[in-house]
Amino acid sequence: MKSATDVTRARAARPARETAASVILARLRAAILDLSLPPGTALIEKDLTERFGVSRTPVREAIIRLAEERLVDIFPQSGTFVGRIPLAALPEAVIIRKALETAALDLAVDRADASSFAAFDALIARQTALADLSDQNGFHAADEEFHELIALTSGHPGIWRVAQQAKIQIDRCRRLTLPEPGRMHQVIAEHSAILAALRAGERKVARNALDTHLSAVIPDAEAIRRQYPDYFA
Repeated sequence: MKSATDVTRARAARPARETAASVILARLRAAILDLSLPPGTALIEKDLTERFGVSRTPVREAIIRLAEERLVDIFPQSGTFVGRIPLAALPEAVIIRKALETAALDLAVDRADASSFAAFDALIARQTALADLSDQNGFHAADEEFHELIALTSGHPGIWRVAQQAKIQIDRCRRLTLPEPGRMHQVIAEHSAILAALRAGERKVARNALDTHLSAVIPDAEAIRRQYPDYFA
């Protein structure tokens, strides 16, 4: 059986076919998710073609994809804007994410090995260092890796790719919570609880710890909306 580390290396070794539209899509999506482009920001086609050095066609293709993901709103005759976070859509997204990641965790309980736990321990250590440095971008990336590693350990990495699509709006909300004092260390504590149960083979405890961790975004969203009312729809 391949270890989680072997799977990660194999995944990284596969070349990805990139087009101009896919590159623009990835960069704009990343900027929207990390709030470099906050909700309500106008996306001007002419500016984007100049920024990326391309024609209008790949820019339009990327914008259409972002609109399909509900990250962009297109208003004929008015313009294109970064979409606001749909608060009402978050509970359903959380349910879908829980179902996917719980399934992966159940499988990971039976498949985790010494290599897997070494990778998890290294991630927790890196998250702690990043939290101590208040490195929000680095911490978010390491947070994502933790959840991806659960899927890799389960033997079904595709679960994570589907979960990423389901949690797009959750991610934007979560980025707003990271600056809160103690939030990053709280996430580390929750990850550590999941890992401890996984290491002990305690399936039910692991599931409960994951459920607690993934449920936190709902009360967080209500509080964050009061601070950033213009970011939510």
